[in-house]
Amino acid sequence: MNSRLSLGVLVAGLALALAGCGEKPQTVSARKADGKTWEISPNGFVAQGWKPGDQASWQQQIEQRAQSQNEYVRAPASR
Repeated sequence: MNSRLSLGVLVAGLALALAGCGEKPQTVSARKADGKTWEISPNGFVAQGWKPGDQASWQQQIEQRAQSQNEYVRAPASR
């Protein structure tokens, strides 16, 4: 019985040790170059008033979004 138990533990230990050797190699694939941010195709998640492909319109939307998150602009001046 003792030899069966030790054989089982040995087999289980070998199985666990070999399980760590099954990792696939991680290789770098060709990366697609990113396009310009304002040239994305329109979908349901773009801001209203933004025209795809128009850099000035995109910049205006970014500035408007930044100003709406600025607490100094949003909060009334306390006296």
